[in-house]
Amino acid sequence: MQTVVKKWYQDKEYGFLDNQDGPDIMVRKADLVNCNFLKVGATVEFECHSDKQALIAKKVRLSNQKRSQQGNRGKKPYRPGVMT
Repeated sequence: MQTVVKKWYQDKEYGFLDNQDGPDIMVRKADLVNCNFLKVGATVEFECHSDKQALIAKKVRLSNQKRSQQGNRGKKPYRPGVMT
């Protein structure tokens, strides 16, 4: 699946992915592939799994899809999470 990062709590090492009209999908730092954190607005690819209480994202990786530059004139280029 593919979506954008809705929230990321650096100090708590987890966040949420946007799920359109459904409940947000939780993502933990331990489930990130080749990065240590996510930035809000970054596009990610992941596997979605059901937990007893919520939807959980696994094998989360930054997408190769470039973020639209429309409306970002004069701003610094977008740089998603730190790659390791």
